Amino acid sequence: MPITLQAKTTNRTAILAVLLTGQFMANIDTAVANIAGPSIGADLHASEGAVGLVVSGYVVAFAVLLITGARLGSSLGYRTTFLLGLTVFTVASLACGIAPEIITLVVARFIQGAGAALMVPQVLSGIQLHFQGRDRLKALGYFSIALSGGAVVGQLLGGVIIAADLFGTSWRPIFLVNVPIGIALAAASRRVLPADPTGERDRLDLIGVLTLSTAVLLVIVPLLLGSERGWPTWSWICLALSIPTLVFFEYGERRTAARGGRPLIARQVLGNRSVRAGLLAHGCTSGTYFALLFVLALYLQDGLHKGPAYSGFAMVIWVAAFGLAGPILPRLPREIRSMPVIGCLVLAAGYLAVLAYLLLGGHTGPLLFALLGIGGLGLGISANTLIGAVTSSMSPQYAADLSGVVATNAQLSGALGVALAGSTYAALATDPGRALSVVLAGFVVLTLVGAGAAHRLVR
Repeated sequence: MPITLQAKTTNRTAILAVLLTGQFMANIDTAVANIAGPSIGADLHASEGAVGLVVSGYVVAFAVLLITGARLGSSLGYRTTFLLGLTVFTVASLACGIAPEIITLVVARFIQGAGAALMVPQVLSGIQLHFQGRDRLKALGYFSIALSGGAVVGQLLGGVIIAADLFGTSWRPIFLVNVPIGIALAAASRRVLPADPTGERDRLDLIGVLTLSTAVLLVIVPLLLGSERGWPTWSWICLALSIPTLVFFEYGERRTAARGGRPLIARQVLGNRSVRAGLLAHGCTSGTYFALLFVLALYLQDGLHKGPAYSGFAMVIWVAAFGLAGPILPRLPREIRSMPVIGCLVLAAGYLAVLAYLLLGGHTGPLLFALLGIGGLGLGISANTLIGAVTSSMSPQYAADLSGVVATNAQLSGALGVALAGSTYAALATDPGRALSVVLAGFVVLTLVGAGAAHRLVR
């Protein structure tokens, strides 16, 4: 049953605040464990590989189950699924914070990622259902800030909390802080989010869930773990197996549609040329952003021997510039249809400016961070307008499908970007400046490809 729920104007600000708080929490926990890794290993006497699973287990579960979470939002209702995901996330955060040994922590992080995967797709679904026109563009501006800001705040917050060593608890508060926030957010969600409409619900395609989850797993695991292990044989086998798995998924989806059933992803969504062009453009741009977070940290910490706090603060100007796009875009004339293209080009200009700075002998300092701000503004413009164009290209009945596809596309693009950029940087790491320059040159090419796809979208 398609959802046509519309909230009263007076309640929409509260709805947006609740949804974006959930998004912000999920994004913080994607990044915060990276900073805590050494402390976790020392405290729980865990190996480097086990600590790596604490980080990657969350990301794997999150990426694999995003589309399933989106479809559950369509089947159960987005309010119900958001609360379910928030509850799972909060309980798992408590389990992480009190974990007595590394296996418990790894399992709890996987469950935490699954909770985030149920919660996060409902954020974009809610924005599509409750906001239209310029109001949706404003809401997407704040949504983009939650996406970008959460990752940077996670790095900053992790470093500050661990350094404070509150009551001798070391890394544990980075997870425990989610518990009171999660409880308060659940209470606010029950009060603010409108009840889901009653009536007949779509049945969940369990075979499609299993097949697509397997395919995403076969892609995301080697991308996350294969590059740092020198691309062992198993990583290539997994990537190769993902292709027939996706073919089998597509076959199953076609059969389900032919029998009159509801496929896991509506056929109309992936068949829409505007959606495909928008996903390509968004994947190219967001993939470079995730990769930049990873590679810039390597450059500053391993290459220039700066501390983790310095590395985190280096992205503050980027996020601040990113946030400017939110209030700026709704004030621009409606006739400017090429803003997705402009955003991609500004992002490319930002990467090109940083590349030129490095080639001219610069290393770090205020000018580097200011130039990164150009890229942040470009990413903010492109992210807001691309997501807005994609979600506006189809009717609200496809809100859940679009939400799951957009979120999964960003996660897979980010993992691919980190794998490629990380491998390239590692191969040239003896000269950090040259390594970062080569990676930035690749970012320029990708963002220009994104600009081409964005042009097809707006055309």
